Amino acid sequence: MIRTDWSLAEIRALHDLPLLELLFRAQGIHREHHPKNQVQLCTLLSVKTGACQEDCAYCPQSSRYETNVEPEKMLDVESVIASARRAKAAGATRFCMGAAWREVKDGPHFDRVLSMVSGVKGLGLETCTTLGMLNADQAKRLKDAGLDTYNHNIDTSAEYYKRIITTRSYEDRLTTIRNVREAGIHVCSGGIIGMGESIDDRCRMLRELSNQPEQPESVPINALVPVEGTPLADRPQVDPLELIRMIATARILMPKAKVRLSAGRQSMNREAQLMCLMAGANSIFYGEQLLTTPNPDTSFDQRLLADAGLTPLEPVLT
Repeated sequence: MIRTDWSLAEIRALHDLPLLELLFRAQGIHREHHPKNQVQLCTLLSVKTGACQEDCAYCPQSSRYETNVEPEKMLDVESVIASARRAKAAGATRFCMGAAWREVKDGPHFDRVLSMVSGVKGLGLETCTTLGMLNADQAKRLKDAGLDTYNHNIDTSAEYYKRIITTRSYEDRLTTIRNVREAGIHVCSGGIIGMGESIDDRCRMLRELSNQPEQPESVPINALVPVEGTPLADRPQVDPLELIRMIATARILMPKAKVRLSAGRQSMNREAQLMCLMAGANSIFYGEQLLTTPNPDTSFDQRLLADAGLTPLEPVLT
């Protein structure tokens, strides 16, 4: 039975298990709910880069920081569909489109996103967008356009959130997630570790996600990628074992979710990444770029999957 009443003490106890015991439990639960030896390959494309009004301390796309990310005009629909076609040819089954907006605003740019979603869905790919906050009507319009999944990360615990972002509230994040859920769109929501938060903050974040009335269908677990010019530029690199613990704990708490090994893979060796998959991750971002930060190239991932005897998961279209 899927539990949605986890306490912080229970989650912390799981997180702090001896690592091999934690991995053993997580892998057992993974095998009960997911195909063995299959990984979802997701490609992420920035369709509108930079000049965001938010002050997220980790993000080089914020207009408040001096980073090497230059604002770019929104891509046209044909360019996005061409990128999706290339991603599919390379093996991706989900295509996510991200726009550096604080919130969705009705008008020609949102209409363009709706056309992008329809076009990508027509290729037989799962569709995903991450566009910032959106209201119930906008969520319905995305659903009608063919959107399968909406990404809206909660980033960290409610208690630590104000140390990372001041331009929107934690409740704003949860409201968008509710709007997405009520529109019949799958929820993709996770967070970032390595921003100076405590272990309890990480566990509180997982508690918020796992205790949702309906747990997210997808849970990205990111390790901070420090970027020069942002407030978190000097944070030390996350120990891969910390990421592995978070993935295993998420897998136990949210058995049916796709747990995604997300940002931070570029600094991890093959063995650490395979331990993440052993811990219950069954989805990775696939392609050389995650919005504005680097990711292992497709040839690396193809060799990794082949050497480990893993195959891509087929798309599940809604």
